Amino acid sequence: MSKSKDTTYSEFYDLVNMTPSELENWLKTDASKSVGQDSGDGEAIGHKSGKQIISIKKTKKDDLSEDQLDHMRKVIGYIKRHKAQKPDGDIKDSDWRYSLKNWGHDPCKAMDC
Repeated sequence: MSKSKDTTYSEFYDLVNMTPSELENWLKTDASKSVGQDSGDGEAIGHKSGKQIISIKKTKKDDLSEDQLDHMRKVIGYIKRHKAQKPDGDIKDSDWRYSLKNWGHDPCKAMDC
């Protein structure tokens, strides 16, 4: 059974800690484009996800489509899994952080980087 809309919405907004404008600016950077698995067309899966996240964050809760809710669940799962794989040492300029930022989560907002 999938998570309820309210649970998904709450978890998504707890984990996605970048604003649409922060994410838009980030996705324009070379660092953003340098990480992630290619989706088959030269753009990383996470980079594409970031674009969907921007759209989701600009959509009112009551107007979210099932596709958007499904993507929100995918984002929640990705961020949770990826956060658990935090590398040792400085993460400020790490591929790990860059990948999470593509998915809308900047770990440096929650810890000292």
